[in-house]
Amino acid sequence: MMRGAMLYPMTTAEGIEKAIAKLQPTELAAFRTWFEAFDGAHFDETIERDAASGKLDQLAEKALAQHRAGLRDAL
Repeated sequence: MMRGAMLYPMTTAEGIEKAIAKLQPTELAAFRTWFEAFDGAHFDETIERDAASGKLDQLAEKALAQHRAGLRDAL
């Protein structure tokens, strides 16, 4: 699939960027699909971990208090 990916060492962000820049359009599309799923899963795991640890409790309580007080920001 990603033929050009091995042209550069994958140990640095710069190497990864250069390898990605060399991908053919179909390979880039496949990489983009994979990365979106990978990034989304990482984001979900981070939110779940933060929620389970109580890290988000203060933010949630502040938002609920503002909602109960009728304070809302315009979208």
